[in-house]
Amino acid sequence: MRIGFVVLRAVAFLVTLAAVIAQLTTSITSISARGGNVGTLVSNFFSFFTIDSNVLGVIVLGIGAVLLLARRGDDPGWYTALRAASVTYLVTTGVVYNLLLRNISLAQGTTVGWSNEVLHVIAPAYLLIDWLFAPGRTPLRLRSVWGIAVFPIVWAVYTLVRAPFAADPVTGKGPRYPYPFLNPATSPNGYLSVAFYVVLIAVVILVAGYGVVWISRRWRGDRTLPDTAPLAEA
Repeated sequence: MRIGFVVLRAVAFLVTLAAVIAQLTTSITSISARGGNVGTLVSNFFSFFTIDSNVLGVIVLGIGAVLLLARRGDDPGWYTALRAASVTYLVTTGVVYNLLLRNISLAQGTTVGWSNEVLHVIAPAYLLIDWLFAPGRTPLRLRSVWGIAVFPIVWAVYTLVRAPFAADPVTGKGPRYPYPFLNPATSPNGYLSVAFYVVLIAVVILVAGYGVVWISRRWRGDRTLPDTAPLAEA
C-alpha cells in the first residue's frame, strides 16, 4: 500500500507541477506577445489563491512521497499539519471555483484548459483521497483548524490591500483583483458583496479544515482523542 501511494504521490506531484508551469509559461508568452510587463504578470500570477494552494500541494506531495519511502511508522506531526492545511486549501479551491468561477474568464493571459482542470479539480480531489486513505497520518488537535485558517486570512488581507495598487501587465492600469467577486467596483453591492464572499469562503475553509482535522482523529475508528492530545512526535 505504501509503495502504491508513493507512486500516486509522485504522479500527482509531477502532474500538478506541470500544470502550474504550463499555465505560467503560457501566460508569460501571451503577455510578452502583447508587450506586457512579465514581472507584473508573475506577481499577479502568484497572488491567485489557486496557484498558492497548488504550489503548497506540490511541496506536500513531494515530501510525502519521500516520507513513505523513508519511514515505516506514522508521519511527523509537522508534516501532518502541513498536509492538513494543503488539503483544506485545495478542497476550498475546488469548491469555490466550481461554484463561483467555472464560467468566468480570469485575465491571466491564455488559460490552459487541461492545466485549469488539474489545478481546480484533479489536484483537490487527489489530495482529499490521499488524506483519507494514504498511510502515516497522525491525529491533530481540534484547535489546529485555527492554524489552518491563518494563511487564508493573511491572503485575503494581502489581496484587498494590494489589489487597488496592482496593475494589469499589458495596460499598466489598476485596480487588479485576482477574482471578480473580490472587486467592490464590479460587485452588485460593493464592499457589502465582497464582505459576504469573504465570510462565505472563510466558513468553507473552517468547515473543510474542521472536517480534515476530524478525519485525522476519527477515521481509523480505533481511538477517540481528547482535544488536549498532543501532536504525534516524529
